[in-house]
Amino acid sequence: MADSLADPWLTIIGIGEDGLAGLSEASRKALNEAETVFGGARHLALAGVGSRGRPWPVPFDADVVLSSRGRPTVVLASGDPFWHGAGAGLAEKLQTGEWTAHSAPSTFSLAAARLGWRLESAVCLGLHAAPFERLVPHLARGARIICLVRDGKAASDLAKWLSERGWGASAFWTLAALGGPRDSIQEHRADGFAGDPAGNLITVAVEAKGTHGMPHASGRPDDLFVHDGQITKRPVRALALSALAPRPGERLWDIGAGSGSISVEWALCGGTATAIEPREDRVANIRSNAAAFGLSHRITVVTGRAPEAVAALEAPDAVFIGGGLDIAMFDAIWSRLAPGTRLVAHSVTLETEALLVDLHQRHGGELMRVDIAYAGPLGRYRSWEAARPVVQWSTVR
Repeated sequence: MADSLADPWLTIIGIGEDGLAGLSEASRKALNEAETVFGGARHLALAGVGSRGRPWPVPFDADVVLSSRGRPTVVLASGDPFWHGAGAGLAEKLQTGEWTAHSAPSTFSLAAARLGWRLESAVCLGLHAAPFERLVPHLARGARIICLVRDGKAASDLAKWLSERGWGASAFWTLAALGGPRDSIQEHRADGFAGDPAGNLITVAVEAKGTHGMPHASGRPDDLFVHDGQITKRPVRALALSALAPRPGERLWDIGAGSGSISVEWALCGGTATAIEPREDRVANIRSNAAAFGLSHRITVVTGRAPEAVAALEAPDAVFIGGGLDIAMFDAIWSRLAPGTRLVAHSVTLETEALLVDLHQRHGGELMRVDIAYAGPLGRYRSWEAARPVVQWSTVR
C-alpha cells in the first residue's frame, strides 16, 4: 500500500466532453500507466482506454475499486469528481496518500458560464438519484437553480413537476454535452417543454417564475403540513424552534412528533431529526410531510414511545417533547443527554405543567407561559377566541 502522496495507487480524474484533449499532462500520464480504468461507459469511450476499461457496477459499489488496491488504477468521473461525483465516496474509504485527484470544470461551472450566471448565487443540486422535492426549499421568485438529471425523460418530468406546483412560467434550459463538440443549449418555458424522452440530457437550469415559494422563517403556515389536528401550531412552533436553536449538522429527537412539523422545520435549517410517534396514522403523516418538503433523507421516523424508542438512538444535540411527558420519561431521557444538549418541553395540561415547574426549579432554564387568542365572529361582531395556554420549559443539560 502506498504511504505517501508521492506514490498513490489510485488517481481520480475528472473528464469532460472534450475527452483526452481537455486533460492535463498529469492526467494523461496516469491514464497511460493505469492497469485498470473504472468509469461510466461514456467516460471510458471518451478516454479511449480499450480493454483496460471497467464499467461501473450498477448499483454503484466503491469496493470494486478497492479490489485493485496497490496497483496503478484510475477512476474517471464527470467534471469535478468531488461535486456530486464519486470522489468523496472513494476518498472516505482510503488513507491519506493512497489517492490523488485531477479535477476538470464541473457541469455546474460549465452551465453557469454558458448562461452568464454567477455560480456563487445559483443553487446547485444533483437530482439524478434524488426526488424533485429537494427543490422545494429553494423555489422562490427569481431563484436560479442548476440541476443534474438522469436523462431527457427526467427533464420532461421535472418540467411537469414544476408546472403542477405553480412554476410553469419559469425559464427552463436544457444543456447537453457541455464543453464538447456536441455542446448544445436550448431555452423553454417549463410548462411548454416537450423534450425527447430518449435524449441524453444531463443538466437543467431553471430561473423560477411563479408563486412566492416557501417562507424561510420558523413557524411556517399550518396548512403546509398534513395533520389530524395534532400539530404544534404556527406561533408556538416558532417559539419552540427559537428555543431549540437549530444549527446545520445537528441532530434532534422530536418526541411525540404528531405531524412532524417540528422535525421538518429543524431539518430545513440543515440538521437531521428523528421523529418518534406511537400512532401509525400520524407516522404516515410525518412521512408524507418529510417527503413533501424533500426531507426524507434528513428525517427518520420511529414508531414507538419514549423512552423505549430512543434507547438505541445516537445521542442528540437537542430534544423536543411535545406532549406526554412524565417524570419517568424525563429521567430516562435526561440521563442519555450529553452536557450542552438543549431540551424544550411543552405542556397544555395542569399535571404536566406542575412537572415542568418542578423541573425548572431543579434544573434551571427558562419557564414561559404563552396565551394566544384569535379574532373570531361573535354575532354581528368579532371577539377574541382563546387557545389553550401552552407552558414551555427550555434548558441546557
